[in-house]
Parts: sequence; structure tokens; C-alpha cells
Amino acid sequence: MTREEIENNGEDMMIDDPKPKIENDFNVHYLRIYYGNLFPYTDIHKWLSYGHDGKHPGCDEYYFGRREFSFTLENDVYLRYKSFKNASVMEDAIKSNFPYKIDIGAVYSVDPDKRHAYAHSGTNLFTPVERELVFDIDITDYDDVRYCCSGADVCSKCWPLMTVAIKVIDTSLREDFGFKHILWVFSGRRGVHCWVCDAKARRLTNEQRSAVAEYFRVYKGNENNAKKVDLMGHSLHPFLARSYVDFLKNFFEGELQATQSIFSSKEKYEKILGMITDEDIQSDLRGKWENSARSSLSEEATSRLRWEQLKKTLQSKKNKALSLRTCVEEIVFTFTYPRIDLEVSKQMNHLLKAPFCVHPKTGRVCVPIDPNNCDEFDPLAVPTLSQLIEEINSGGLRMDVDDDDSDRSLLGKSIKFFRSSFLEPLLKSCKEEIESSYKTKIAKTKDSFSW
Repeated sequence: MTREEIENNGEDMMIDDPKPKIENDFNVHYLRIYYGNLFPYTDIHKWLSYGHDGKHPGCDEYYFGRREFSFTLENDVYLRYKSFKNASVMEDAIKSNFPYKIDIGAVYSVDPDKRHAYAHSGTNLFTPVERELVFDIDITDYDDVRYCCSGADVCSKCWPLMTVAIKVIDTSLREDFGFKHILWVFSGRRGVHCWVCDAKARRLTNEQRSAVAEYFRVYKGNENNAKKVDLMGHSLHPFLARSYVDFLKNFFEGELQATQSIFSSKEKYEKILGMITDEDIQSDLRGKWENSARSSLSEEATSRLRWEQLKKTLQSKKNKALSLRTCVEEIVFTFTYPRIDLEVSKQMNHLLKAPFCVHPKTGRVCVPIDPNNCDEFDPLAVPTLSQLIEEINSGGLRMDVDDDDSDRSLLGKSIKFFRSSFLEPLLKSCKEEIESSYKTKIAKTKDSFSW
């Protein structure tokens, strides 16, 4: 049974996938200590409450209690539709279950734990009513364009593909859609998650979410297609043009050429020649490159030289066919444009891994990533459970972010960034919205009683 089938069934049950191997940096004992001492329960509760803290008469005191959580426990026991009245109840549940993974779902019309008392059609529905707009990007989807790693492996040579994805999507979400409260989180192993938390994003319908997701669709091919990107027309859409000029072109011609040498061998360049629709141009470039196979140039220098030859050839032939006019851009987009799992973004009821939980394969914490400084993020330097436990044992861990030593702890800097750069501005906006809505409601009530 697939994970999707389990979620559609909607009941708590076993996942039939094989049990993951537990690495040295992840074990149950470490997990107990982490959830007992380090997990930021209060911050997570404040975030997912969106200002509904009971301190304002306009608050919805049941808001947080309608949020779905799921736990994946030892031996792949999967518990869905968990809900908690407040931060204390959530903390008790996590500490008593010490889940291997925590996922966050939608806010429903009623408490998810009581869903069986409500209908699934007609009136009195159990249905999702609010959910962050989320994006999921996984490095494994780039396996056909990275040559240093494959599968779940990641290194400093291929991780920059994730960095570029963050820059492209974050810029568009802010400039094209006007969103402000965006949280980027390391998945703990091989990718990144994005949570768009503005009120207007949380209230998007499934149809609207699909429209946003499709806005980002460029990579449409599969492993059987030589050409996976088709940028139709005489010019690029403004979003694509900005992404190309500001991020993709320089990354492709600079760092990607240096680390992946994507033209350095016949196996590599044949993949690129297959993206050119003109067979004469393919043959011409193939002849040049086969004749220079014994060149004394380094792989990187060879790759850069062949890229310049390809660009020059296509530029001279661009009037031959419309499909050649954007061929250079299509090659760049194929290698560098974000490969988003669009289905994750389209449905309100899709769950996504919680920030600050621990990845069971690596033992690394799912820490936030600063999009303004994402070039500096190193996934291999993210703290593991064993490192955090060692820090506790050494007496060096200080979790109070008001303390001057907070940035010196392995996790303190990430929590401080989460609070100051994301949570505080978000809550300020949420409370302003609650106050505005409350005043509007009071004014309407007064008007209804006026004569």
C-alpha cells in the first residue's frame, strides 16, 4: 500500500514500507532527550496559532485545536489526524510518543480527532479550511543533471542547485505574488521545504493553489524525453526572464560548469545535443567535440569551451528555425530551474514535515534557512542529534535566546532566526488583522442596532 493510499484511507495504521535503517546519529534515546529538552514547543505553537492566543476578544480560541498533525513512530507506525488543544498538550503528546517524524497538515472545520462525528459531504462537513501554501523541492529530482551524487546523497557540489531554487521561488513569491511571511526549512537530508504563511496564502482554495503551482511549471519532461523544457514564443515570460538573468544564467556558466563539467565527456554532451532540434547543428558540434577528445584542457575548461561553441553556433543559426531562438535558455533552465513537486502545493490536506523535527536517516534537525543568506547554508554542517547530546553533556547548551551566548549553541542560532526574522513579524501582522476584523465586526453590530 502506498503512502497516498494510506492518507486517502484516512485512518491510523501501519505503513507497509520497510523500516528505515537507524544511523549512528539517530536513535530513540537521543530522540527522547531532544524532545525532552530542545524542541521549541512554544515557538511552534505560536506560529501555528497565528495570533489566536486567547488574549484578544476577536481570537478564535479553538483555532490551534483544529490543526492536524501526524506522527510516524518506531517501526513505521503512522498516526494521522492528531490534534492538540494547546502547546502543553502538544508537548506531552510528543514527549510520550517521541515520533521519528512529525508532519503538519491543514486547519479543519472541526477538531480532526472528532472527525468521525461529522459528515464528509453535504452539510456539517469535516473539511480543510486553511493551510499554508507549501512547496517541496528534492535534490533527487536533479539526478539527470548532477554527476557528483545520486539518490539521497548530497554534497557541496550539487547542493547549490537547492540554493538557486530558493532564490528563484522566494523572489517570485515576494515580487510576483506579494507574499511576505515565508519560511524556508531544510528537510534534514536532501531538499528544502517552503511555507508561505500570509493570511491570503493560507486561505487559498485548492484551485487557486493549483494555479500558483502551475505558474512555476517549466520542467515538463520525463526520463524518456531528450528535451524537457520548451520555452515557446519569441521572448520569455517576465518571471522566467528575471530568473534567467538574475540567477540561472550566471549559476549555469559559473558554478555549475566548475563543479559538474557538463560538457566534458561524450555521455554528458550527447544529453545536451539531444535538446537541439536541428540535426545539422547537432552533427556539426558533435564533430568538433569528438575531434577534440584528446585535448590537454581540464574537464572544466573543456566544458566551458564547448558551451561557448554551442552558444556561438546557435546564435548564428537562430533565424533558421523558431525553436532555436530559445535553445540556449532551454538548456540552462533544464539544468538549473527549480524542480518543484507541484502536487504537494495543490492540495490543502497534504502534510509536510515540521520544522525542527529530526530526519530519521541522518539525525539532522530540520532547521530554517535564511533566503537572504542561503549561499552560506551548508546541509552537512546542520547539527545532528549526537552533536546536540554531546553539547548538552559538555554543559555548553544555552537555549535562552535572550542570553548573549545563544548564538554559540548548535541550535540556538536557528531558533533565534526563526523567532526574530519569521515569527515576530508574522505574529505582528496576524494580531493587526485580528484587531481590524474585530473592529469591523463591532462596527457592523452597532450599525444593525442603529435606528
